[in-house]
Amino acid sequence: MKKLAVNIVKTLNKKKLKISFAESCTGGMLSSKITSISGASKVFGLGLVTYSNQAKINVLKVNKNIIQKYGAVSPECCEAMVKNLAKISKAQINVSITGIAGPNGGTKLKPVGLVYIGIKKNNKLLISKNIFKQRTRKAIQMTTIKKTIEIIKSLI
Repeated sequence: MKKLAVNIVKTLNKKKLKISFAESCTGGMLSSKITSISGASKVFGLGLVTYSNQAKINVLKVNKNIIQKYGAVSPECCEAMVKNLAKISKAQINVSITGIAGPNGGTKLKPVGLVYIGIKKNNKLLISKNIFKQRTRKAIQMTTIKKTIEIIKSLI
């Protein structure tokens, strides 16, 4: 995964692109992966950990009605997170992650391992629904980060 992160930083730098993140269930781990790479300061704009619903509402300006109606783990919330992050960060690539890393908190409709990844590159928007089957919280978080980096790589 380190190789992927190095590749992302180099490619972003070469293309003079900035990237920013709004993370929930990964708790800043994606930001950490990118900032552990030398040269990240040239491409990394902003990393927010909006873990609580209040943070999503107060910091990212996600409309509380979206969270009440669809939940924090929903494509609607993920989309609002990434669109509002783009307004705050002014980066060309913005990423939002919201999900249920477990081991508790899952339901039949929203099982543990359900993660939405939102990526906004300029005017293009992609919301990816994933159900990761890993057994541990850490494994779900790491798989989410790997998947997110792979999606970013495919878009730049």
